[in-house]
Amino acid sequence: MSTSGKPELDIIGFDPKRTVPGLFFQRTARDPDVIGYSEFRESRWVDFTWKEVAHKVGLVRAALDRAGVKPGDRVGVLLPNCVDWIAFDIAAMANGLITVPIYLHDGAANTCYILAHSGVRLCFMDTQDRWLSLAPECTDCLGLETIWVQQAPVELLQDDRRSIEVFDDVLSNEVISEDDIRCSAEDVATIIHTSGTTGLPKGVMLSHRALLWNADAVTKFIPPLTTDVFLSVLPLAHSFERTMGYYLPLVSGARIAFSRSIEKLRDDLAVIRPTILIAVPRLYERIYEAVLEKADSGPVTKALTMAAADIGWRLFEAGHGRAAAPSLLTRGLLWPILQCLVAKKIMMAFGGRLRVAVSGGAPLSEEASHFLIGLGLPLIEGYGLTEAAPVVTATTFENSLPGSVGGALQDVELKTTEEGELLVRSPSLMLGYWEDQEKTEQVIVSDGWLRTGDIAEFHEGHVFIKGRLKEIIALSTGKKVASAVIETLIEDEPLFEQVLVTGNGKPCLAAIVVLKGESWAALARELGVAEDEMNAPVAQKALLSEISSATQGLPDYTRVRAVHAVLEPWTAENGLLTPTLKIKRKAIEQQFSDEIEAMFNKLKKTRSGGRDL
Repeated sequence: MSTSGKPELDIIGFDPKRTVPGLFFQRTARDPDVIGYSEFRESRWVDFTWKEVAHKVGLVRAALDRAGVKPGDRVGVLLPNCVDWIAFDIAAMANGLITVPIYLHDGAANTCYILAHSGVRLCFMDTQDRWLSLAPECTDCLGLETIWVQQAPVELLQDDRRSIEVFDDVLSNEVISEDDIRCSAEDVATIIHTSGTTGLPKGVMLSHRALLWNADAVTKFIPPLTTDVFLSVLPLAHSFERTMGYYLPLVSGARIAFSRSIEKLRDDLAVIRPTILIAVPRLYERIYEAVLEKADSGPVTKALTMAAADIGWRLFEAGHGRAAAPSLLTRGLLWPILQCLVAKKIMMAFGGRLRVAVSGGAPLSEEASHFLIGLGLPLIEGYGLTEAAPVVTATTFENSLPGSVGGALQDVELKTTEEGELLVRSPSLMLGYWEDQEKTEQVIVSDGWLRTGDIAEFHEGHVFIKGRLKEIIALSTGKKVASAVIETLIEDEPLFEQVLVTGNGKPCLAAIVVLKGESWAALARELGVAEDEMNAPVAQKALLSEISSATQGLPDYTRVRAVHAVLEPWTAENGLLTPTLKIKRKAIEQQFSDEIEAMFNKLKKTRSGGRDL
């Protein structure tokens, strides 16, 4: 029992006939007056009990009925993480509708493609300005009839084709009963669109059964407690956050607090003091970089920080039987001092009571992982993809191996093809891609195996993801290169923010790199060039030297032989990152096509002259 009198473990086990709204109403019946959600409203944090949110769900259900949407219709949600997001999602599913979540920071063209492709009839979004930015691109959204706006505008827009209404105005006193659930476990609950790193996004159809089976399977690794507080940082449109940061707390009865933004994350961590944090690797890498930057303030601070991380990591490895323990003097005297002076203070930035920190969605650099674990971050990694709802592998604290994404969930089968591509067979696989049977048949092959497109290796029960099959560069020499491996190594260097390695069909590799402002400014001063002269010959030579140092030990054919540097970061807003912060290879290669061509032409001329660049 917890100090509050609640049982610490109250997991609602998987039932093949249960739906997502059925789970929500069951949790509400168990804990009606317990706080389920917290969000920041009008300058303060506000708590909501399960019963209060369930009441709003009933109001939204009645409003959806009045809007004329019927079972099987699609409804879009384009909101920041908040209680309204949850209430709308549960209400739509309970009415037999299919929720289509959309990223707030996606481009207008991509957003409207998703609305049109999935045939959304009603879309709930945050502001009138949001709709103003989308309307010119929504000419193909023929089925879109109704827009609900969360925040009341100064003057409501007029639209001859669509009804535009303020959310609070569409709600009345009418409530739909919790007993009136109009969906079944095998129905499509949601259509989540993939990020579209190499093309248009595909709509992944996931059933209620798949979503709930996956959430339940995750509880077998590190069971969430009723006393846990999840800080919701990733967008709920992300399948990883949807299952891990929304359905998992439903299963366990934990509380969810919605972070305001990445910019205010430090303040939110201090106030909410979460016990569980779920994030993509970039967030942890930013924290790692911030700690290093602060440590650079003085030689003593840096020495103490690095010593703490090193000893902590050695103790971690020794605890897992993979290395000899540090000396008795180190672990008995030096480590407690460094813990007090350094490690505990850094961990307090996470709120001071973090029990689990989960990294997923992409590989986490081993350097950052080792450093943060050494300082005491309870970090675990996992692997998944939207088509598997999404978790495929997970880690336990007892069997944690940084760099690995853990082992398969119970009843999930894994194998690799001759090319090394990971295949998955799971009870939580998608029903297929929305209105695209051809692509569905391309990825779900014989006997129900899903082609992941990821290259994987198995070592002693651990799964290691080595890159994307589509990111394999086939050189004209016949050699094949996993570009992601090289990009990760280069990005680990403090000079580089983002990297794309290219060279398909070419005899060698080249790279487009985004430089980190402060690190590049220091190097520019050292080289005697202006900060905007990052592609001057002396600068390119220095950048190639840094890249060579980062990739030393790799085969010679993987050597990057030319580089073009830029200072403007790639973002989702400028169309060069997906909403899940993966680089859009085709978009970047297209934007820098002239620079890429110039690099390879220069290499060709240099080689024909008998010299090697």
